[in-house]
Amino acid sequence: MADGFRRTPASSRYALVLLGLFAAVWIALAISPWYRQDWALENVLVVVAVPVLAWGWRRMPLTRLSYACLFVFGVLHEIGAHYTYSEVPYDAFFQRTFGISPDAMLGLQRNSFDRLVHFLYGVLAAPACVELLDRVAPPRGIWRYVLPVSFIMSHSLLFEMFEWLAAIVFGGDLGQAYLGTQGDVWDAQKDMLMATLGAALMVAVLGLRGWLAPRL
Repeated sequence: MADGFRRTPASSRYALVLLGLFAAVWIALAISPWYRQDWALENVLVVVAVPVLAWGWRRMPLTRLSYACLFVFGVLHEIGAHYTYSEVPYDAFFQRTFGISPDAMLGLQRNSFDRLVHFLYGVLAAPACVELLDRVAPPRGIWRYVLPVSFIMSHSLLFEMFEWLAAIVFGGDLGQAYLGTQGDVWDAQKDMLMATLGAALMVAVLGLRGWLAPRL
């Protein structure tokens, strides 16, 4: 099995390197964000999640794959927080750098960075969810595939509810910027669907690579 797919805990050096890299990215993208208040709201969960992961390394260390996936997701989230998700200039970047427009190629009518990140949340959080379930409530049979996807679906639901409550509390332009619906009344449902599809894809890949085999 490839090194990245071995179920061996990450070393302290590996975890610290990723933590240091994320801190550097966080600091760089914290400088002059487009909307400071929205950036602060987007980072509430980061301020909670990063210390929990650091604390959990000693009690329940994850694998290199899981930490790498969470690092990539964290970087993508910080990009979204810097620009606000609905205004990340990915299309302008691709046009300037490669001379192509992803939006035009795919027929997209809205900024779809948030859709991409929700899909990648499902992909990138799946390994950690598999490991967590193995440690606290090891599933058997088909449930080894079903429960990690269901776990991520529940996260997506809770996050959409958190967004809704934050928008109600803060209201106005800040609430709208944080929600980032871009006029789509089904935005929350589509975001949850994208996370579910990403999780199902990653769990299928992990299963094919032997990652879901019962641990001895």
